[in-house]
Amino acid sequence: MATRVGFIGLGNIGKPMAINIAKAGFDLMVYDIREEPLKELAALGVKVARSAKEIGEYGEIIELVVGDDAQVEAVMLGEGGVLEGVKPGSTIAIHSTVHPKTVKKVADRARTKGVGIIDAQISGGEKGAENKTLCYMVGGDQDLFDRCRPVFATSGVNIFHVGELGTGAIAKLAHNIIVYINMLAASEGMRLAEKAGLDLKTLQDIVHAGAGQSRIADNWLQQWRFKDYRTGLQGLIQLIYKDLRLALEVGHDLELSLPGAALAQQLIARTLEIEG
Repeated sequence: MATRVGFIGLGNIGKPMAINIAKAGFDLMVYDIREEPLKELAALGVKVARSAKEIGEYGEIIELVVGDDAQVEAVMLGEGGVLEGVKPGSTIAIHSTVHPKTVKKVADRARTKGVGIIDAQISGGEKGAENKTLCYMVGGDQDLFDRCRPVFATSGVNIFHVGELGTGAIAKLAHNIIVYINMLAASEGMRLAEKAGLDLKTLQDIVHAGAGQSRIADNWLQQWRFKDYRTGLQGLIQLIYKDLRLALEVGHDLELSLPGAALAQQLIARTLEIEG
């Protein structure tokens, strides 16, 4: 019998992840507050839940791809949430980028019900999910990681077990510091070149061949220059602010100064608006 998987959160990343799980032959049930993605998944033969609690009742492995800490807590711990219906022996994977304290808070509550939690952070975005090239950074018990790995492999090629519960979240925040500071650097370099009259495609090729090479710089003109992305710009800025706020909070908890992350948080919104 195929493993029963419950999946909550059918946004830009969650929806293609869920489609991959269904196409891989898992017995999938999904939930989202929006009807449109539910109808799309139902058309593929996927079961549709009407509450997070119903997902808890159904899934042996439950995956969560929602926006932030407050949404994770509401979906997991709130009235009609997953933990109201979940069965002992189930495993819940939190994919959302959240504070490690949130992961541990949910895990403490889940433990009283005999349920395991892992923080399985993901990187690669919508295209990574569609192309099945996501990178997973997973914290938690090794046995739970091994249990979930076949499901993760439907959307990812690089799946890392990084340590105890909460370390997946820390790995994702550390990764995002590098991404967002890199975005700021690429934007400033490109703006300087453009203002001086250089051809930006030529500069992109130069950076790719030089020591400044990065995936952000390689894709800047195609993906990160926002003249054609005005409608999604505010959402991106809010996401960046949220991720960097979490990183700075973790740094504070560790008594670690992160001035580059703080500067990126202050400047990146203005920089991206200029690009737009």
